[in-house]
Amino acid sequence: MASQPRIPAGSLAFTEIPAGMLDDSGSFVGAAAKEIQEETGLTIPQDELIDMTSLALQSVASTKGVEALQKAVYPSAGGSDEFIPLFLCQKRMPRKDIESLQGRLTGLREDGEKITLKLVPLKELWKEGLRDGKTLASWALYKGLKEEGKI
Repeated sequence: MASQPRIPAGSLAFTEIPAGMLDDSGSFVGAAAKEIQEETGLTIPQDELIDMTSLALQSVASTKGVEALQKAVYPSAGGSDEFIPLFLCQKRMPRKDIESLQGRLTGLREDGEKITLKLVPLKELWKEGLRDGKTLASWALYKGLKEEGKI
């Protein structure tokens, strides 16, 4: 998880999963890989990212004949057309490499980012990220897909 200032929320240390905006990089998976690298220092090939949102949508009833929505989560559908696909990367790493991430300062300083990494056990993720909708949505999708044996 990343801890960084989020002035609109009134926080100088808002805890959330890595995220960013889609820019000229073209694809959501490309943007996700780029943001993970910028915010954590980890390089994750795009083909190692699992689109949990699309995978979960394959599990639900057909929406044939219903308006077309993006294969994504809408964090505030009543007030914004913003949508976010949520990705997962499962990776084995030596414990010393994992521990070296704790407290690491990251982010693009030229973009005003000041991020401090925070390692959180998966079972504690919902408590640590409870104020961030994308973190909670990611945790819920992961839990549901895991229970159904899809990941």
